[in-house]
Amino acid sequence: MNNNEAVLRAMADDTRLELVKLLLRRKHCVGALAKRLGLTEAAVSQHLKVLREAGLISGEKHGYFMHYEVDRDALRALAAYVEELASIQSEPCVPEDEGCVKKHHNACRARKDDENRVLEVRQAGHGGVAAGEGRGHGRCRNHVNSGGHKA
Repeated sequence: MNNNEAVLRAMADDTRLELVKLLLRRKHCVGALAKRLGLTEAAVSQHLKVLREAGLISGEKHGYFMHYEVDRDALRALAAYVEELASIQSEPCVPEDEGCVKKHHNACRARKDDENRVLEVRQAGHGGVAAGEGRGHGRCRNHVNSGGHKA
């Protein structure tokens, strides 16, 4: 995982995102952040640890207290990474190339007349086959043992 992905993971939590927003405005100590967010100091410390390990914030000791601030260069690098992601060009999906096509279809759809006789059977990927024509896959009630569609 690259650093940008670590920063994204760290900021994915709503509380940590709020911490980053507060720290962008000014430096804060754990106690001030806890008071602003209505959390315990222990909870804030745990969130700050995640942000610090991701490289998004740093702390500076002021007397007995550690004051935290956002590393704006890390935030700018994240913005550039997100912009790079947004510039990736989409390609059309080709299910056959991606292995998305089922080898065997479990059912087919039959078009029937008013007397419930099969007129046409549509097998996914095979188009329509008139009743009695062609060979069926033998997996549904619209096929007979000979492989053709029931009329």
